[in-house]
Amino acid sequence: MCELLGYSGSEAGDLSPWLAPFRLRGGQTGDNPDGWGVAAWNETGFDIVKSPEPGHSSEQFAQLAHTLRSRLLIAHVRKARHPPVPGMLNTHPFRHNCCNRPWVFAHNGLVPEVIEWHPANAPCKPLGDTDSEHAFCHLLTAIADSYANTSEQDWIHRLAEFAEGTASLGKFNFLLSDGSLLIAYGHDRLHHMEVANAERPYAVIATEALSPGNWQPFAADELRIYRDGMLLARRIAGKVAQPT
Repeated sequence: MCELLGYSGSEAGDLSPWLAPFRLRGGQTGDNPDGWGVAAWNETGFDIVKSPEPGHSSEQFAQLAHTLRSRLLIAHVRKARHPPVPGMLNTHPFRHNCCNRPWVFAHNGLVPEVIEWHPANAPCKPLGDTDSEHAFCHLLTAIADSYANTSEQDWIHRLAEFAEGTASLGKFNFLLSDGSLLIAYGHDRLHHMEVANAERPYAVIATEALSPGNWQPFAADELRIYRDGMLLARRIAGKVAQPT
């Protein structure tokens, strides 16, 4: 049911150790043949490349997997569930603007009830048909009035409450970024690997471990937020935890 890959680093790094095996999860080593997408930060904004074709057989994805360098990445391979067909508008990651910034989002799970929500003040409207993109716009609605006007702790609290509430409807694992932060929420299926050396710290998030290293599973309903490869905040099922 879809897979996620995220990267946060202090500088643009070589992403091939994770992107190359992740590409194969798109229909070869994983049952996710219904599209792939990569969002990478390039200091002026997000470059998003995506296609509804299987990732494992895409020449474009293969080239990206071996050449892309970035300090911030969100990637996705899709198993189509809602709607159950591939399509460009339904291929993750999604991008919408909120709070004078571009945001990108990718989701693993199924929360179709969110499609029936119709908040009047939503900062964006879905372009496709997925429950994932609807959830993304609802998430931005939940944090829009606190992101720029209150403390960082306040909007992170709003984000966590929204994530936990939405997860109660089904499955809701996601990666989110505002161009500075990598935000990862693991409802029931995410892993993280962190390398906190002094010269070039980085963190990698993936649905399943993609390389040798000290991969650790997320706790149930765990939110982890990274900036420049370092863990900035952590919250588990309603409880704030200190970064470790």
